[in-house]
Amino acid sequence: QVSCVEVLEAYVERNREVNPLTNALVCDRFEEALEEARQVDKLLAEGPDGDALEEKLPFLGVPVTVKEAFALHGMPNTSGLVSRRNVIAASDAAVVSRLKQAGAIPLGVTNCSELCMWYESSNRVYGRTNNPYDLQRIVGGSSGGEGCVLGAACSVIGVGSDIGGSIRMPAFFNGVFGHKPTTGVVPNDGQFPNAQGVRTSFLCTGPMCRYAEDLEPMLRVMAGPGVKKLKLDEKVSLEKIKFHCMDHDGGSIFVSPVDKEILQMQKKVVEHLEEELGIQVQRVAIHKMKYSFQIWSAMMSSKDSDGQEAQLFTDLLGDHGKPVWPLWELIKWLVGMSSHTFPAIALGLTEKLVKLNSGGNAKLVSMGKSLQAEMETLLGPDGVLLYPSHPTVAPKHHSPLCMPFNFAYTAIFNVLGLPVTQCPLGLSSEGLPLGIQLVAGTYNDHLTLAVARYLEKAFGGWVLPGKA
Repeated sequence: QVSCVEVLEAYVERNREVNPLTNALVCDRFEEALEEARQVDKLLAEGPDGDALEEKLPFLGVPVTVKEAFALHGMPNTSGLVSRRNVIAASDAAVVSRLKQAGAIPLGVTNCSELCMWYESSNRVYGRTNNPYDLQRIVGGSSGGEGCVLGAACSVIGVGSDIGGSIRMPAFFNGVFGHKPTTGVVPNDGQFPNAQGVRTSFLCTGPMCRYAEDLEPMLRVMAGPGVKKLKLDEKVSLEKIKFHCMDHDGGSIFVSPVDKEILQMQKKVVEHLEEELGIQVQRVAIHKMKYSFQIWSAMMSSKDSDGQEAQLFTDLLGDHGKPVWPLWELIKWLVGMSSHTFPAIALGLTEKLVKLNSGGNAKLVSMGKSLQAEMETLLGPDGVLLYPSHPTVAPKHHSPLCMPFNFAYTAIFNVLGLPVTQCPLGLSSEGLPLGIQLVAGTYNDHLTLAVARYLEKAFGGWVLPGKA
């Protein structure tokens, strides 16, 4: 009904209108994108078989945005690190290349937190990104620019990565869908920083989008041959899924209590599933979830099976240049002289403390392994757990510094290796997105994707900012 050029022009125009307020898209390639759109229209005008094209190029002419931590040819790839300000990608990350080969047209790259290790997307290279539902609030991190650009209707689909909730928190705060696949299915190649050692089992690259139906085709393209491990062709009967529900982590001292409105919405989801599908949602209380942050932290800093130490965050901050001394950076930061953000400096300082507690860490790693076994037994081949995406709706700027460990609600599933879909569920009384995490057993991504499609129909999915 419309040409590819018209679609691209609409998105370019939307970005020009909204981005000065949100600062989500940090570098664009609009001219190249429009040229690529013209090529698509030319290809379609030549009249090849439409079905064959759809099979070969499922995302033909679809605008896509990419988290700046991923290499997109000709675009900056700094990950918010001042010392990488002049780094321009000479090639494409594996998933970016696959989406391009499927016909998608990149609009540009989106903001992230410094070195992708904080849940507010702000850095000394690009500044801060603002939430499209309320500019005084955060977009989450580290794929925050990506969540924002999608929530603000400035892009259709996006590429994110997630080692502690970096796809799901921004998807939640910006009212869109985000999927953390089962570990090891989608390649992580071509992003900076990439995971090393034990963390290669925790970092996941995955799809983000406004509409649930786009998650599965995106996952197929991004996973490439790895998709064989997933059961995406299996038909899912929602009535046969064993649903479990957990309202909160059991009351960790490090984490905020879950907002009343988030709990109420989760209760509505449970009631809807029980009434409409005629099933019983099982309430569960998994005691070890109370230690989610401690387990994630210990497992992130543990050695891998070859005895290789986890890479130090301070080494990444230095990026093969001069070493970074967190205490010295803190002093410089206090007088406005540091080129690093406060959260990055604070993480460098806490890293030193974590290393001092090796005995406690070993206990927590073994607790994590036993939690993994408990979860796999609970979920089995046909189970889905409903769990909050975050204890609060999108917080005001800087307030994560007061509650730095709230990301534990998403992070625990990275170290457990389970597939999780964050699903939007309309807006709160303040007009901020609500949502829920859908968790399944390893390689059962098809279950969470099916439930996300169902809940989108039932609860309306993404809501355009300003339309509430």
